[in-house]
Amino acid sequence: MIDLQALKHPVVQLSLDLTSIEEAIDTAAVAVAAGVDWLEAGTPLLLAEGLHAVEKLHARFPEHPIVADLKTMDAGYLEAEMMAKAGASFVVVMGRAHEATIRRVIDAGRDFNIRVMGDNLAADDRVESAKWMAKLGVDVIVHHIGFDERRMVRGLSPLDELDDVIRAVPVPVQAVGGLSIEQAIECARRGAPFVVVGAPLVIDGTAFRPAEGNLFDKLKQICDSVHRISHA
Repeated sequence: MIDLQALKHPVVQLSLDLTSIEEAIDTAAVAVAAGVDWLEAGTPLLLAEGLHAVEKLHARFPEHPIVADLKTMDAGYLEAEMMAKAGASFVVVMGRAHEATIRRVIDAGRDFNIRVMGDNLAADDRVESAKWMAKLGVDVIVHHIGFDERRMVRGLSPLDELDDVIRAVPVPVQAVGGLSIEQAIECARRGAPFVVVGAPLVIDGTAFRPAEGNLFDKLKQICDSVHRISHA
């Protein structure tokens, strides 16, 4: 199990919201070369490739923790167990799930030595959702403005309530949802140590393929900037 307290600098996590494992591995290889710390098997990739996506990413990049973005809503123990055995270091459960499901994911996390991320996507009150999940025992809060929500309600950003969420919980927070390079770096400056980059910055959010442009340079700029920020 990853010791979150022992991390020497903030972490950059790449969300591989792709539908092809081949593209995911190629994209991850560029990201790792640029300095990305964690690789996320995004929900589209898990839907397209199943747990084999986690197995293949873990086999190809054994030194890089894999986040399985299952967005679990039910059967929490089984889903977490499956991802752990496939090589995931983290699984994601939704704050909208029943308390029993969140508790069972946490149980599986302890039994199989993986960390649990609690996602507050679509909560009526994202701050209260984060507090509740932290009280139940999740290891990380994902403060999340969803893809569809951002497209329907223009101008929403996970930075809007990020400070409130960070103050409300005793566990690390990551912000997710359409971040620019500057916003991704700002997350770490504000005290959210696990920085997530994905669509539309490096993943095309409409085609779910790698975005155009120089992926390596974008990611290296983010990684270099984030890694220079002190946890303190």
